[in-house]
Amino acid sequence: MLRLGEKQTLEIIKKVDFGVYLAESSESEDKVLLPAKQVPEGSDIGGKLEVFLYRDSDDRLIATTTTPKIMLGDVAMLTVKATNKVGAFMDWGLEKDVLLPFREQTRPVREGEDILCAMYIDKSDRLCVTMNVYEFLRTDSPYQKEDKVRGTVYEISKNFGAFVAVDDIFSGLIPQKELYGDIKIGDDVTARVTGVKEDGKLNLSLREKAYLQMDTDMQKIIKKMEDNGGKLDFTDKASPDLIKEKMQMSKNEFKRAVGHLLKEGKIEILPDSIVMK
Repeated sequence: MLRLGEKQTLEIIKKVDFGVYLAESSESEDKVLLPAKQVPEGSDIGGKLEVFLYRDSDDRLIATTTTPKIMLGDVAMLTVKATNKVGAFMDWGLEKDVLLPFREQTRPVREGEDILCAMYIDKSDRLCVTMNVYEFLRTDSPYQKEDKVRGTVYEISKNFGAFVAVDDIFSGLIPQKELYGDIKIGDDVTARVTGVKEDGKLNLSLREKAYLQMDTDMQKIIKKMEDNGGKLDFTDKASPDLIKEKMQMSKNEFKRAVGHLLKEGKIEILPDSIVMK
């Protein structure tokens, strides 16, 4: 069986001026053309070639010896070559660009931008890519709790948090309570593994463990005060939402850092503000 979007080893069953025809065996009815410019020198009938199958500009099944940047079921970073009302055309290393349909875009994309995509076969039996990569990500990562990882943010949910493709292939999530700062789809992030779920998916945090994060938080508070004339216009009694918005840390983390600064004699807490000494 000829498999669209995959690499497979096929036998040369016929030679013509414009290439060779390949099939699973000489008895197979299904065959596919490998254009002459792709045929390795010395290839002959009965020989075996590893090829990738896709559709050409006329939607005909065709073979290539070139390995594309992405294959069926894979997740990979691809560059936008061009855009129109139908979607975006992505560079995947073959002559014919692959389509990222407009409906498969989780946000507008721009020419020249690198986008995390997964490859699938659409209802018309054509290869396309999607930015909805969740179901294509693997759950067999080698990472364990407290490991440092990098990944690409591919979806943001107000209820769940930021979904991250760790190493661009493994499934991870930064829960909403761990989400600080202006995180956007497409951002490359470094995170800490806070847990591995039973299904293999990773829980992540953008922050260090509390005792390691403390110094960073204290430095951030001092810097914020210096930039604001030596004070903060709120205290550790402010609402969690305000503290998160202004400082990108939880209320408990803020209170802990403020407490250490107070103990070290670097700040003074007034009724409605915090000032540097």
